[in-house]
Amino acid sequence: MPIATINIIEGRDDAKKEALIEKVTLAIHESLGAPIETVRVIINEMPKQHYGIAGKSAKKLGK
Repeated sequence: MPIATINIIEGRDDAKKEALIEKVTLAIHESLGAPIETVRVIINEMPKQHYGIAGKSAKKLGK
């Protein structure tokens, strides 16, 4: 059972996350030959202040 864990900054709507889950599932299915029913996708959303770029939070950088 393949499991993909994806970390993203919060703020994307549910439709975008649904599309991400669908496309990652298909990519795993096609590349590994894993049955779609066995693929799991976990999305971890984090606040912008919990993600750092070059020593500053994404929130402080306006990302």
